Amino acid sequence: MWFRYPSTARFSLTGISTSFRSGELTLVRGPNGAGKTTLLKVAGLVYRPSAGRVVVDGEDFWSLDEGRRLARRREVVYVHERPVLIRGRVLDNVVYGLRLRGNGGSGAVELCREVMEELQLWELRDVDVRKLSAGQAQLVAVARALVLEPKLIYLDEPLAHLDEERRLLLLKTLERIRRRGAGVVVASHQDLEGLGVDRVVVLSDGRLVRELYSGDQLHGSLNQLPTGGSRP
Repeated sequence: MWFRYPSTARFSLTGISTSFRSGELTLVRGPNGAGKTTLLKVAGLVYRPSAGRVVVDGEDFWSLDEGRRLARRREVVYVHERPVLIRGRVLDNVVYGLRLRGNGGSGAVELCREVMEELQLWELRDVDVRKLSAGQAQLVAVARALVLEPKLIYLDEPLAHLDEERRLLLLKTLERIRRRGAGVVVASHQDLEGLGVDRVVVLSDGRLVRELYSGDQLHGSLNQLPTGGSRP
C-alpha cells in the first residue's frame, strides 16, 4: 500500500503490507516523520491509499458501495493526537457518536457513564470542554471512541498529555477492551509499560522496516527501537 498527500510529490507510505487484528495490541513506533500517523489514518479508513488496498474482513474497503462502506467504517475508530471536541459539555462530546448513530437515549448515557467512570471523567460530565486540560481532553476523545465499541481502535499518541495517574487509567482501559476482543493499535513514542504488547510495527521514512511479536524477542528489543527525533 502506498500513500501520498496531494500537496507533495513524495510518498508518505511506500510498499506497506501489514495487518491489524481483533484481540491484539499493536504498538507502532518510528522517528518523527516516519509515517505513523498516516498509517493509522489509512488503516483507520480516514484516508484512501494512493495505490494498493485496505482489506477489512476480507473486503476491499474502497471498492465497496457507500452503504457497505458506512457499515464497515462504524466498526473502526481513529482518535487524533490533538482531539477535536464539539462545543458544550464533556457528556455531550462522549455521547456525540452514539447520537449520530441514532442511539441518544438513556441507554446511551448509561454506557457513557460506565466508560467515563472508568476514566474518571464522570464528575466532569457537565464541565465545558473549553475548561479542560490537554490530558482531560485527550481522555474525553478516547471515551467518545470507546462507547462506540469498535472492533478496531487506532490511537495516535494517546499518552502524550497524560500525567502518570491518567496514563495508568488509560492503559488499564485499553487492556480491558483488548480482553473483550477489540483490536488496539497505538502509535506512541512510549513503550506502554505495564500493558502487554502483542506486536511492534516499526516504520522509518514511510516504510515498514521491522515487526516484532510477543515473547523474548519483543521484550528484549523494545529499548532498542526508534522512538522520536528527526527522520533518519
